[in-house]
Amino acid sequence: MTDSTPVVVATPPVSSPWSALSIRAFRAVWLASLISNIGTWMQSAGAAWMMTSLTMSPVLVALMQTAGSLPFFLLALPGGALADIVDRRRVLIVTQAWMALAAAALAVLAARDLVDAANLLGLTFALGVGAALSAPAFQAIIPELVPRSELGGAVALGGVSMNVARAVGPALGGLLIAAQHPSLVFLLNAVSFLAVIAVVMVIRPAARETTLPPERVIGAVIAGARFSRHSRELRDVLVHSAAFVLAGSALWALLPQVARHDLGLDGVGYGLLLGCLGVGAIAGAWMLPSIVRRLGSDRSLAAATIAFATASAILGLAHNLPVIAVAMVGGGVAWMVGMSTLSIAAQQAAPSWVRARALAVSLLVIQGSLALGSLAAGALATRVGTSFALAAFAVAMTGGVLLTRRRRLHGLADLDLTPSAPRPAPALPADLDPEEVPVLVMVEYDIAVADAAAFVVAAAALEHIRRRDGAIDWALYRDSERDTRFVETFHVPSWLEHLRQHERITVADRLVEQRVRAFQRAGAPVVTHLLGTRP
Repeated sequence: MTDSTPVVVATPPVSSPWSALSIRAFRAVWLASLISNIGTWMQSAGAAWMMTSLTMSPVLVALMQTAGSLPFFLLALPGGALADIVDRRRVLIVTQAWMALAAAALAVLAARDLVDAANLLGLTFALGVGAALSAPAFQAIIPELVPRSELGGAVALGGVSMNVARAVGPALGGLLIAAQHPSLVFLLNAVSFLAVIAVVMVIRPAARETTLPPERVIGAVIAGARFSRHSRELRDVLVHSAAFVLAGSALWALLPQVARHDLGLDGVGYGLLLGCLGVGAIAGAWMLPSIVRRLGSDRSLAAATIAFATASAILGLAHNLPVIAVAMVGGGVAWMVGMSTLSIAAQQAAPSWVRARALAVSLLVIQGSLALGSLAAGALATRVGTSFALAAFAVAMTGGVLLTRRRRLHGLADLDLTPSAPRPAPALPADLDPEEVPVLVMVEYDIAVADAAAFVVAAAALEHIRRRDGAIDWALYRDSERDTRFVETFHVPSWLEHLRQHERITVADRLVEQRVRAFQRAGAPVVTHLLGTRP
């Protein structure tokens, strides 16, 4: 697990998420993730606090957040590709073992008083690498453990797990640091990863069905990037995520600096402030269903953004500990509501064939925004002080509501992204390699002249579907001599990729095709496949 993994909710929030715990496999994964999350939050608190004792530089303190987040920016998409094409359990076992080794190494260095700013940042980065590669697999495996009716509750419980850990872990870590030594905190975190390994080794998620050979990693990465580029729904979610997290990162990055140097707190006090954020997030998990039900996704996100910006401003401008503690509780509520709303939308925008990659891109944007925002916040705080930096980021966060207001999240819940029965494709000649032969697909329509304008508007929606699922170009032509004849063309780099296009069609996509084909005057459109040739 990772302290910066966002809460992901797959369907609209439900009134009671607890029923998902009746499913044995999910219950085991949830308990293991709770243990690991507590260990991770203990380590995060201990490592951030240790950095404040090693340096007075706000930039180095803020770089702790960047070191944990930057690997997501670099590796989330390859991690998502792995999770979509290989056994997700294997990915989880390897990455959890990697993180256990990194945490154990930090424990050994801390026990021998060999930790400096460089190796603390380096091992934090190593933990981030493991988290970046495991997070897409962990998020994508949840729908394989529970039925669709329990999916929303199951992933909402992930939020409860994370935020119970956020409330307990930092406070417990602070107590252990004060009573013992930071090395104990790092060692316990290493052990916590073993809980996830033990559970993952025994669960048996539902198998993914396909008649085609698995994608190669590079091809899968390209397909995931192509989907993210051409899926309008996912792009809107990503823009909202960047706006919310980039400005919100200042609070997370500068909280250790404010706690130690502005408020004069010790490790326990810092842990309690993080605990206030965690308590607020738990409350936010319980409030989320009613908030979204009353306000809808877009207004819920806007309200959460303004509330978190307010908490950031109070952290920077107030110097009264009780006032800041209350503000952190409110900030925890806002962060939970905002991140959950975004995560709901990300899941709703992703069909099953690309789920891990779409979630990986969402993580990439979120963690990249955390990394860049934290670095910018630290640099600004070095020049003008933490108070002004937090206030400036709060103003920017509020402004983001206005900049993203045209990108709507409402309506994603109505998309039916379950796979549609694929249409049969013609056979490829036996002497041709399906991975090497490019394909030009032509779909010929016969449209009444009076319907031509409406048909062109409807057909434009096909471009996003074709490009999103594998085409590298798309066009719609009208015959110059017969004005009722239209030809749609799209080019796919290989026959195998075109077969994957057939498997990737969802029920929602089929509805778009039906609206387009409703303009056909008689019979069905004529589909032709032209195969590329080489001398």
